[in-house]
Amino acid sequence: MASAAVGGSHIVSSAQAGAIYGWQLLLVVILVNLFKYPFFRFGVQYTLNTEKSLVEGYSNRGKAYLWIFFILNVFSAMVNTAAVGILTGAIMMNIIPKSWGISVGQITIILIILIWAMIILGGYSVLDGISKFVMITLTLATTIAVIIAAIKGGRHIPANFVAPSPWNLAALPFIISLMGWMPAPIEISAINSMWLEEKKRTSEVSYEDGLFDFNVGYIGTAILAVIFLALGALIQYGSPEKVKPASAAYIAQLIKMYMSEIGSWSRLLIAFIAFMCLFGTTITVIDGYSRANDEALRILLGKEKSSQKALNIWFTVTSIIGILIVLLFSGNVAKMMRFAMIASFISTPVFAWLNLQLVKTGKHKVSGALYWLSVVGLIYLSGFAIFFLIAYFGKLV
Repeated sequence: MASAAVGGSHIVSSAQAGAIYGWQLLLVVILVNLFKYPFFRFGVQYTLNTEKSLVEGYSNRGKAYLWIFFILNVFSAMVNTAAVGILTGAIMMNIIPKSWGISVGQITIILIILIWAMIILGGYSVLDGISKFVMITLTLATTIAVIIAAIKGGRHIPANFVAPSPWNLAALPFIISLMGWMPAPIEISAINSMWLEEKKRTSEVSYEDGLFDFNVGYIGTAILAVIFLALGALIQYGSPEKVKPASAAYIAQLIKMYMSEIGSWSRLLIAFIAFMCLFGTTITVIDGYSRANDEALRILLGKEKSSQKALNIWFTVTSIIGILIVLLFSGNVAKMMRFAMIASFISTPVFAWLNLQLVKTGKHKVSGALYWLSVVGLIYLSGFAIFFLIAYFGKLV
């Protein structure tokens, strides 16, 4: 789950939030991680208690619940595949020679096809084995860069610098997109419950150990989001160089931030680490969303069990439609990322409500502070989503 989370939300959105607005959006990052926490945790609690995935749980509540999940998840699968794929392609553009003359869109399509083949042939297990190493290396490199920048006192901000304010309607789309994938799209909770269900079939996982693993992963990604925001705030905020949109140009700026603190020798290393991180995220997205959609459709059709052929069809369809979306956006990474992140946030209250319904009764019933945190979180997430929709359709943003 942590590997799926650390991608566009951290490497791009958190760093950009710090680079553009300094520390002003720190509270927003903390609050969205806090208010999404119970809904991700409910998926883990439900599976640990029932040995069933959230997808099965939705079905037990009623076919209407499962249909809502299935429709939204199919949409998210295609859009998020294109978004993380195109960001991975943008990072790759900082590694391959410019003389190759290949575009972001073209390299993204090649990467998605390669990932599709890896999943079909079982190559994911190879990447899965090094994912923890890549995550730890990225975390250490970012933390070291932030510590060095903090010791230096951060960037010298000119006296005539006018700090941009995020507290206006013009900045609303950025804030919504920042929260959309922070720490991950909320439907990852259902996918994570399927991974946990599979793990319980092959090994002993106690309730305490399962929750501990989840908390370490979730809290770790939340802290990393703050670290990436600090990276932008300490190194790039106040710079005369304008922060680029979420494109290959911004990835180049991000790499420069590491180079300015760690050294110019780190350029290719940081680019490669970031690429591997997003490459793993893209695999996780195609694999996880496809499995969740396959499972949901199996239950809706009343089948006893699914087949590998059916799952391979989902892998293929998700990849093909992801490629078509990439072609539609013609390699415009910033536009694709913004669309995917905002779409994720708009659907967040629906997924959150679905997860809450599963833990309101039974032995996995949630109560006390965690329940009230989920209520406040649902109000917070719904309020922001409704406010954005009103502003958007009212042509205020």
